[in-house]
Amino acid sequence: MDLFLYFCGTKTTKNMGEVPNIIGRDKEITEIEKYLHSGQPEFVAVYGRRRVGKTFLINQLFKGKMAFAMTGVLEGSFDEEMDAFLDAMDLYGFELKERPATWMRAFTLLRKALQPIVETGDACIVFLDEIPCLDTHGSGFAKALGHFWNSWASLYDNMKLFVCGSATTWMIKNIIDSHGGLHDRITHELKLQPFTLKETEQYLASRGFHWSRLAIVQSYMMFGGVAYYLSLLDSALSLTQNIDNLYFDVDGPLRREYKRLYKTLFRSPEPYTRIVELLALHKTGLTRAEIVEKLRKESGGNLSELLDNLLECGLVRKYKVREKNVVKNKGSIYQLTDMFSLFHIHFADKSGSDNHYWANHLGTPETNTWLGLAFERVCLLHVQQIKEVLHIDTMATQQYSWRSKESKPAAQIDLIIDRADDVVNVCEIKYSAKEYSLSEEESQKMAYRLETFRRETGTRQSLYSTLITASPLAENAYSNDIPVKLTMDALFG
Repeated sequence: MDLFLYFCGTKTTKNMGEVPNIIGRDKEITEIEKYLHSGQPEFVAVYGRRRVGKTFLINQLFKGKMAFAMTGVLEGSFDEEMDAFLDAMDLYGFELKERPATWMRAFTLLRKALQPIVETGDACIVFLDEIPCLDTHGSGFAKALGHFWNSWASLYDNMKLFVCGSATTWMIKNIIDSHGGLHDRITHELKLQPFTLKETEQYLASRGFHWSRLAIVQSYMMFGGVAYYLSLLDSALSLTQNIDNLYFDVDGPLRREYKRLYKTLFRSPEPYTRIVELLALHKTGLTRAEIVEKLRKESGGNLSELLDNLLECGLVRKYKVREKNVVKNKGSIYQLTDMFSLFHIHFADKSGSDNHYWANHLGTPETNTWLGLAFERVCLLHVQQIKEVLHIDTMATQQYSWRSKESKPAAQIDLIIDRADDVVNVCEIKYSAKEYSLSEEESQKMAYRLETFRRETGTRQSLYSTLITASPLAENAYSNDIPVKLTMDALFG
């Protein structure tokens, strides 16, 4: 459950009245408003990464308007989950004369309690949060929920049932893509994504931060756009001080977050963390075949399912590779893109007992290398914003990477934007905290990579060398060789 604030003031919508002005969720608020006034029963599944703000969104939108709400107990037993149900029934004023022995009976009691409310004709909003926790082994929760919906709740046009969970794979398997009693019963699904850089900037500004955009980008490298992580930042401290306090201090609140993250997302996290930690070692990612080889797994098994689940959780991206044609799924690359996981895997074993590790290692080759790698990932998470600045966001495009199969050492390009107007933006990404100066050597390398790409792919499209830098590009004898130059401001849209 996400208990933190990321809103400022209020705003009024057509049907929901005054609601919190929640940052970065306008699309979701609009969709939820439609569901409330759709004139039909709604069963909405809300899911997404741990700490992204799912619970907060629903609680803020429906504060004081819910007919019933409860939250599952993390790692709770059946008895503890049932205690949570009984506490919620009491909180909402429903007196029970018995303790239900099964979820089927619990939902029967809930139905009886809600009957007078649903018959008023007003929206009957029911919110079941962290439902993967409620489905303890052998409890029959999912079947009972399906029966509750099919036999009663779905008969009322004013019934609005919202279910939520951080265990994304459980939500997809048991609710969204259920083959049991909930098969095709979900009317809508809402997947909450982390904040973009623009939304992160808005959020930090609403909390009194006066950081530069460079500091905001650097914070994104460690925390991504995860609202809860951002809520822990202290505006009275510098970013460096915050990183040391939150992560490197022995009692830092994010010190043990990595294990909690994967344990919450997956009931058996070990196979997933093995894949994630392998991908973290390979900057450009790995194909499925390469993952199989390095993990020494047979080609079959459940690797495809594991990879699909990581994709659904937003921890990994899958992208295609350009050769003479775009390589299809078999040769696609899997790359770790969860910023917090990348940061943790890189630094977890290096700080030791140094509570000020980040402050003590700023400017070292180790942190500089990390910042360069992380900036590339941030850019890859903001391709849509890059397209907006290039004025091609309404144009059909494809994004992919490229690896040379002929050059030694192998030339590679992390981001290629193939446009419908027969132009290809060949993007080079460079991080520098100060003004970036393009050297003769780097200019020659960029030209070599572009020409190697042209030769090996056989493309006849126009190739635009596109340089994306964190800081402005210094004017010198080589800067004019780059036709398209962007700074980190482009990532803010």
